[in-house]
Amino acid sequence: MDRLLFGDNQFFGINHMSEEKARAQAMRFQSTDAIMAVLDAAYDAGIRTFMCTTHDRIAEIGNVVRANPGRYPDFIFYPCMPYAHKYANAVTDLGMMGAITNFMPEDGFLRTALSGGKALAGRDIEGIAKVLIDAEMKMFRGLNTPVIFMQNVFTDLLLGMGYTRALKVFHDHVKEKYGAEPAFITMNMPMLFEALTEEGIENPIICSNINKIGFRMSGGRDRYIETLKTGKLRAIAMSVYASGAIPPEEAIEWISELPNVQSIVFGASSRGNIVNTRDLVEKYMGLGTSQAAQ
Repeated sequence: MDRLLFGDNQFFGINHMSEEKARAQAMRFQSTDAIMAVLDAAYDAGIRTFMCTTHDRIAEIGNVVRANPGRYPDFIFYPCMPYAHKYANAVTDLGMMGAITNFMPEDGFLRTALSGGKALAGRDIEGIAKVLIDAEMKMFRGLNTPVIFMQNVFTDLLLGMGYTRALKVFHDHVKEKYGAEPAFITMNMPMLFEALTEEGIENPIICSNINKIGFRMSGGRDRYIETLKTGKLRAIAMSVYASGAIPPEEAIEWISELPNVQSIVFGASSRGNIVNTRDLVEKYMGLGTSQAAQ
């Protein structure tokens, strides 16, 4: 993994501290061209990895990258699935089973099976999960996707329900079908790490909030640091600035002193902020070879 990853929250009106900023960002990035302008700034600053949801708009970004291989020869996508709002809207419009079948291939065996009247408990849950993963991955066909994430809404739902077997199903399918590294986003890294360990998943990639003031770090900052000290996971830190509550240099310097944080994912809307973060990470942590300053 590269040291610095670029996220997509700003493109879809997500800001954890300000609804007003979130609305302004959603308005600004209504067009694919507006999103690509920021991605181009990040790419030209040497940041090659785009960690993104499976929002329908991301398919448009994929089309641009596919159509311009000379411009983006080493552009990397880290898909994060499922995009919860897409499924929630489908459930509202179509019902639970209607939503599931809606995302499956028209002529697929499971879609046919689900059209029957059997109870959900009698159906092939693992098979359904694998087909839905494949449906989400269609928009990335032909693109470089070496790491594939389960989104935190789904990860933490499964964790809370105690259905950690599903985490292993995701892990194994991503490895076997796509030859990629499975990864997980969570709001409770210590609890997830324990669950993955119990499922036999070694040295997992876990992305979670990690910041100096403990902002949105469920379970407490101290438990996160204890988990990092085990050396048995590959951690990606998000919300390192705590949505602007921590000065950038102070935030990056603190993160740099933690054990086992391999990457930072951040979002930004301007070239200046992108370059500032890149330079701070280079100063305190060093950058991967794909992110040499340009």
